[in-house]
Amino acid sequence: MTSSIDFGSLEFGLDTFGDVTRGPDGALCPHAAVLREVVEQGVLADSVGVDFFGVGEHHRVDFAVSAPDVVLAAIAARTTRIRLGSAVTVLSSDDPIRVFQRFATLDGLSGGRAEVILGRGSFTESFPLFGFDLRQYETLFEEKLDLFAALRAGGPVTWQGSIRPPLTQQSVFPPPESQPLRTWIGVGGSPESVVRAARYDMPMLLAIIGGDPSRFRPYVDLSARAAAEFNRPVQPIGVHSPGFVGETDEAARETFWPDYKRMHDQIGSERGWPPLEKTSFEREIERGSLYVGSPETVAAKIARTVKTLGLSRFQLKYSAGPLPHEALLRCIELYGTRVMPLVREHLQS
Repeated sequence: MTSSIDFGSLEFGLDTFGDVTRGPDGALCPHAAVLREVVEQGVLADSVGVDFFGVGEHHRVDFAVSAPDVVLAAIAARTTRIRLGSAVTVLSSDDPIRVFQRFATLDGLSGGRAEVILGRGSFTESFPLFGFDLRQYETLFEEKLDLFAALRAGGPVTWQGSIRPPLTQQSVFPPPESQPLRTWIGVGGSPESVVRAARYDMPMLLAIIGGDPSRFRPYVDLSARAAAEFNRPVQPIGVHSPGFVGETDEAARETFWPDYKRMHDQIGSERGWPPLEKTSFEREIERGSLYVGSPETVAAKIARTVKTLGLSRFQLKYSAGPLPHEALLRCIELYGTRVMPLVREHLQS
């Protein structure tokens, strides 16, 4: 079962968390150098025709980007067409007014190319860092999203909740150049999040990082039912999944595997996961949500996911642990010049 979406309008994105890379000498690069690398990667993505470049927000030693909007502004100054956004903005531990102002500023600097993807994130370091109580996890996101939605609607805002003083006919500047500011809700796998996106009339970005993508089809159907229930149009749906493009299937796996395992095992040691086995890695490539291989292999897999879920956008999270900058650049080049045209061919056949 697929939606009636026009696949000819499919958008292709690339996401990075600014993973700290490994330099030519094998040592980890300084955070400042990684930030400059991310800007170069975004500029290359623009030049090879990628539609969207997303930068994640983290507050830990293995990721360099804690202020995505600043990095995106640097990319905006050197690009002309690519859309630029967060992947994701952890709204629960931020100020929704400042988030809106920062991305409205990015929208003006980029000529209307800014987007924001709002979510709760899969890491919690920002909560103690900024003085938020994890016991308020749900309330913080619910109320801050409600306030952000009110800001996005435009005009003076009157709003009241439990987490901050109320606003009464408050204007917020600057207004975004594109009205309304394009805003997605990041969904990690809860039906409540799907319904929330429909309620606020925002497109949904599914973070599918493991397992068969087809298992998310019920969420796509739920989104359509929820939109009808709220008497709203069906909004676009996107997918964010990890992967890497190499010259051949074997080369892609050999390049990606060691650093992907390092990243997985580091995070897993904090969360109680067992070390990643090579067989699990290969199984996820063959039947799950890891898009690793030659341009032909990756394109065929993306096309299957797009058809199965009726997607408007696919975003490949191409960075993984200390994978070197040069490998990331080649992945971006192959994604734009070979994968994207091949996906379009698959969808037209």
